[in-house]
Amino acid sequence: MAGDYAARIKAYAVPLILFSLAMLYQLVLLPRSFPPSHYDVLGIKTYGSIEDVKEAYENLESKWNSGLEVPTTTEFIKIRYAYEILTNPIWKRNYDVFGIDEQLHVLEKVSQQSAGENFSNIVLPLLHADAPDTDDAFNVITSKDFQSMFQDPKPWLIQVYSSSSNRCAQFANSWKRIAALLNGIANIGMVELGETQIAAYLAERKPTGQFFFRNGLPSLVAFPSGCKTSNCLIRFQGELSVDAVIDWFSTAVLNLPRIFYYSKESLGPRFLAKSSPHKVRVIYFSKTGERATPVMRQAAKDYWNYATFACVLWREEEFSIWWTTFRVESAPAIVFLKDPGLKPLVYHGSVNDSWFLDVLKQNKQQELPQLRSLTSKELGCDARGYSRAGHDTLTWYCAILAGRLGPELDSMRETMRRVQETLLKSSELKADSEDEHSITAAVALRNKRLSLSWIDGEVQKNYCFFYLNVENSYETCGPRRVPTDVPRLFIVRYEKNATKDTAMVEKKAKSIWEFHQQEVDPAAQLSVTYNGSAEISEIMQWISNIIKDGDSRNLPFYRVKTPELVPEDAEPFWSRGQQGIHSKSMGAKQKIQGIIIRIHDYLGDPRIGPALLLGSLISFGSIWLMRSQQNRPVQSSQPSQADNDKPRPKERRERKVPNKDIPPSITDLEPRDAYQMPLSDSD
Repeated sequence: MAGDYAARIKAYAVPLILFSLAMLYQLVLLPRSFPPSHYDVLGIKTYGSIEDVKEAYENLESKWNSGLEVPTTTEFIKIRYAYEILTNPIWKRNYDVFGIDEQLHVLEKVSQQSAGENFSNIVLPLLHADAPDTDDAFNVITSKDFQSMFQDPKPWLIQVYSSSSNRCAQFANSWKRIAALLNGIANIGMVELGETQIAAYLAERKPTGQFFFRNGLPSLVAFPSGCKTSNCLIRFQGELSVDAVIDWFSTAVLNLPRIFYYSKESLGPRFLAKSSPHKVRVIYFSKTGERATPVMRQAAKDYWNYATFACVLWREEEFSIWWTTFRVESAPAIVFLKDPGLKPLVYHGSVNDSWFLDVLKQNKQQELPQLRSLTSKELGCDARGYSRAGHDTLTWYCAILAGRLGPELDSMRETMRRVQETLLKSSELKADSEDEHSITAAVALRNKRLSLSWIDGEVQKNYCFFYLNVENSYETCGPRRVPTDVPRLFIVRYEKNATKDTAMVEKKAKSIWEFHQQEVDPAAQLSVTYNGSAEISEIMQWISNIIKDGDSRNLPFYRVKTPELVPEDAEPFWSRGQQGIHSKSMGAKQKIQGIIIRIHDYLGDPRIGPALLLGSLISFGSIWLMRSQQNRPVQSSQPSQADNDKPRPKERRERKVPNKDIPPSITDLEPRDAYQMPLSDSD
């Protein structure tokens, strides 16, 4: 008996679970999702007019005064609070359309303060409606402006606010600061809840169709560049502070990189040591600890090939450390760290956006720049390009220092940087007052026919071996094989053909020689390696001699295919394709949060309870029908023994002859008197 009972429970487990969930939802979860509204408190229909609210309150008040009903303190506070909310036109509009009631804390506060007292002793009114301050609103968007505002390609940041909201009034100063920081980068707008059509378009919708703002007012929404519908807008869900909003808009909407803060302990190993050797290190000392401005982040994105950025929070007790290391004496300050051995470049004082961009543009490269795949044509050290002096220059030179990263290369880089400084200073002097050979190199550098740079011989091993094709070039190029490294200096002379049009014309190769000619670089190249000492004067004289000899002699026009320079840095995440309109790909944390929010929203759907109950009834009926069919006796289809004993009538098999006339045949019809004639043995 107990086994049958357990089997029945197991068989009907699914409908029982569905029925239990339906009851739990209808009796527990749904009432919490739909608490009594202010209209229910006053006993009137939903969305009743202000006159209906006043009439209902007057009826209740007359009963209280006559003594027919004596409300409790809590009941009176709820009724009075509902009356004051629904008799204010702006508050009533916000509550009816968007369910906004941001003064519930007043209701809880008054209920706690007036606990145990008579309702007649409560000070009225409970709420104070301040006059709306229209001076804080700027760039207000109306229905007429909403369609035309997307013609601007810049992204939009819009604040949805209410003129009678205390939270919006408190956020006004922060909003002005946000608008100032995003000036020139994004468009700023404001939408008042009175623009019901636009506000409803920007709001979220519950499964029941109710418009709402998840975090109340003010609510911030952003339209990325290229986004013109609500399907791609991004909502701000964090804390309403300047730092949080700017960080969210910069990363999620503008797709700009974050600039991290470092302490005195982590700045060296985590930033300076891990930065690429060819990049300028930019350190911003902040006094407030706010995140980097969008302008600084945009600069970090635009100049990622040349510079890397970091922030440091200034503390007075760390003054001696920063003064000894970077010569920083106060904050705010910006430090530029360039070549090894070069003193830091420090700027004190507040940072202006335009000033910062100008200073960064002037100091984006090291004094002795590195020859890389992205800077080869800019430096004029590319046989497929042109000289820095212009398209018309036929002959130019590039002095390149090659070596593996290490103290030997750093020392030689400092020597070449001093050579460059000396040549720049002496370029203004006349040839008769200085050494003629030094002036030749100085004039070429001033006219941009000479460039000085360095390469990483380990990373650019093919390029390095191509020009340093000597027996001991492994000491300079490729992976380290010996304990010591030997940096080497060489100069490349580039020459263009003055009579031949250098424009690339696509044509079919007729022979192997034409095909080989199409593969070579347009400019001819001749290289010479320096074998002298590290004296600045001797290096300058050698460079001048090479330039003078290359300009005066008619050297062979030898063209060859130069190895490609290997990119040192991988492309950052913000440069991998168009990121104007954000895709739906998010991190695991954002996906989990989105699922939780969606489940929470659907818990307030009143259709879930009846759906669960209907599912339980359908499953119960299906299971009962299947079990009833299994318990019904089954009739046997085999014949019984008595039936087998009965004689069976002979089955007469009649041949069906078609109605059509068939021609007679000896095999078909047999005569009545016919018989088989016996045959003889011989037959």
